[in-house]
Amino acid sequence: MAFPLISSTSSMYTVVQPPVVEPPRVENFRARMESSSEMIDNAVRPETASFEQTLLRAFDAMNAQQMQPAKLAEQMIVEPDSVDPHDITIAMSQANLSIRLAQTVIDRVVRGWTEITNVR
Repeated sequence: MAFPLISSTSSMYTVVQPPVVEPPRVENFRARMESSSEMIDNAVRPETASFEQTLLRAFDAMNAQQMQPAKLAEQMIVEPDSVDPHDITIAMSQANLSIRLAQTVIDRVVRGWTEITNVR
């Protein structure tokens, strides 16, 4: 429960309500994506998946690996006996490796694209 602030102006007291602060809104780019039964079929059958779907699936897997150490650390704070500290260390190493691998792939794709555009 928030209490109003009281300020004094000369001999009168006035009640001032604190400003309402709304949480920031972050636009989700996937909410704008179109879907169809063909796209669902492609997502289920990896051999027909598009390059975009393959990248999105890889980024989702990388994001899950990035979130795992935070979940384990939170669980360790709540229930210290339920998580082995080595599991957190291993999860952090896997997350670090996945982000470095993604960075390497991105760098190689950019380098390849640059070479293709320079060959023209």
